[in-house]
Amino acid sequence: MQPYEERLTAPRSWWVIAAMVGVACALMLLPLGTLWMLGGLIGGAALSAVAVSSYGSARIRVVGGALIAGDAKIPVTALGEARALDADEALAWRTHKADARAFMLLRGYIRTAVRVEITDPQDPTPYAYLSTRTPERLVAALAAGQA
Repeated sequence: MQPYEERLTAPRSWWVIAAMVGVACALMLLPLGTLWMLGGLIGGAALSAVAVSSYGSARIRVVGGALIAGDAKIPVTALGEARALDADEALAWRTHKADARAFMLLRGYIRTAVRVEITDPQDPTPYAYLSTRTPERLVAALAAGQA
């Protein structure tokens, strides 16, 4: 089986925004004194960095006969056709074509995705939508796992 692993990290600009939140907190606390300002800078930047890091920690893996995407673990035997979606198709599937029952590991800053049919009759989820920077590699890994 062809191994696959991807971490859906947040873009660099989000880290700059996290630093700016720290600066904003420092400026809000400036009238209270230097120590308060430093505490606001460190605390605001740290809390923002934790938020950015946790949002960007989602992973997609194909290992051990299973697709692991975020909190979901689906055996490849329960998966149907996997389709790589370009930016326009991915936008359509996460907006007007989306099914409310679908499993979506969605990251808006990643323009491409993979749509994987779920064929398990016990599972009401029709498909999984997975944001990915390398959709062709993920489709190939899923096909190798199903073979």
